Amino acid sequence: MPDITFRQALSDALRYWEPRRILYNLALGLVVVAVFLVNLPIMRSQLSFDLFAALFVLAVSANVAYCAAYVVDVVLQLSTYRTTWLRARWLLLAVGVAFAAVLAYFFARGLLEKGD
Repeated sequence: MPDITFRQALSDALRYWEPRRILYNLALGLVVVAVFLVNLPIMRSQLSFDLFAALFVLAVSANVAYCAAYVVDVVLQLSTYRTTWLRARWLLLAVGVAFAAVLAYFFARGLLEKGD
């Protein structure tokens, strides 16, 4: 077991993941804005409180899902693979952002098709 406490691992995870949450949210925001702009004629007729409420729920849900990285990060920091994990955890960020961006694309498209 590495010489690190749960508190230290959690603090390190916070220092690593929280600044990157901005990148995550920007990536998802760009996907939604792109879908909106590509479908601008349709979107103008669909702007409503319900659409903004749905986008708000999806944004909060995406940020709750982002917190799953903490579970993986802290567990791996407390394992014997800590040193390797600290060098490779950017891969979890990259895969997570890509996966979330694809989900954001499908959800944004689904919101548009709902009004057709």
